[in-house]
Amino acid sequence: MIMHPVNSSNLTSVGYENGTLYITFHSGETYSYSGVPETIYHGLMAAGSHGKYFHAHIKNVYPYHRIG
Repeated sequence: MIMHPVNSSNLTSVGYENGTLYITFHSGETYSYSGVPETIYHGLMAAGSHGKYFHAHIKNVYPYHRIG
């Protein structure tokens, strides 16, 4: 899976594979979010503010766990 760098004050990179969204934060921690539709991933990547999109559409919506 490829992690794509994003210009954000909160997120450093984003990846997506088979319904799982991967987000690495500036803290260095990476989380996986399961059951995320591809449209949400594309919305995140196209958002003017990746952090705001994450908080509005992903955080506390999809199950997640820390992977690194």
